[in-house]
Amino acid sequence: MYEVIAQAGILILCGVLWRHFAPQGVNGETLRHSLTSLVYVLLLPAMVLLVLWQATLSLDALMIAALAAFGILVSLAVAWLWFRGRAPVNAAMGAILLAAAFPNVTYLGLPVLEATLGAWARTVAIQYDLFASTPLLLSLGVFLAQRYGGVSVPVNPLKNLLRVPALWAALLGVGLNLFGVPLPSLLAGSLEMLATGVIPLMLFSLGLALRWGDGWRGKWQLLLPVVLIQLLLTPLLVWGVAGVTALDQQVLIAVVLEAAMPTMVLGIVLCDRYRLDSGLYAMAVSLTTILSMLSLPLWFAVLG
Repeated sequence: MYEVIAQAGILILCGVLWRHFAPQGVNGETLRHSLTSLVYVLLLPAMVLLVLWQATLSLDALMIAALAAFGILVSLAVAWLWFRGRAPVNAAMGAILLAAAFPNVTYLGLPVLEATLGAWARTVAIQYDLFASTPLLLSLGVFLAQRYGGVSVPVNPLKNLLRVPALWAALLGVGLNLFGVPLPSLLAGSLEMLATGVIPLMLFSLGLALRWGDGWRGKWQLLLPVVLIQLLLTPLLVWGVAGVTALDQQVLIAVVLEAAMPTMVLGIVLCDRYRLDSGLYAMAVSLTTILSMLSLPLWFAVLG
């Protein structure tokens, strides 16, 4: 696990250095937008289709989704209860709630699970994300961003979900799987080639997204609870609930590791759109990501 985290850290560091030095005059933010668009629209849907077309579908998918939703909702409730009496301004409150509730289950979770547990674990990461995390982000997450950002934009969760390419790939993959349609070798090879680009580009893009703003010394009282919720409390609670299910031990480990992931990068987009405190959210992403390089191996050791 330590070697896997070190390898991921090197790719993330490459992204951080690119953002700082901008080789060939290519701006880090511009590059991040291009790479994440490529992954979001083409590479990740290819991986999702490949994985779910060949996966063994069972009730485990429902349990994984339920555990993921439980972790997100409990984290959100704990963060709201903690911060409501401390009265941060609305823009900060919205950013902190999103940062505490939504883990980076795809851009970091997927590569970590695959490298640590094997290619089969990609199924857990995809189900955790597409069957729970993404629907909650695009419904409840958007509602909170709108509520605390003060931007009156009509929200239609179904339309938001239908704009996610990976979701369409998931529906197609599950349908082909259930109907027993064989996967042609030519198509399988093409999808696998596209899927191999997902992990390095995700990690590199994560590094491009990390940034640390000014005035951080006055924000520790907001950032520290996020760290404790994301990296300690949420996986602990999910582990406790998962322990009473019929999940296989390896699947249980994968689910708890997903719950232990740092703050989701995609939330920065919601913060920008709905005028939340994007700088504070970016600090939460950076801090939890850095500390997760230490906490994830510890969780793996405990679960092992």
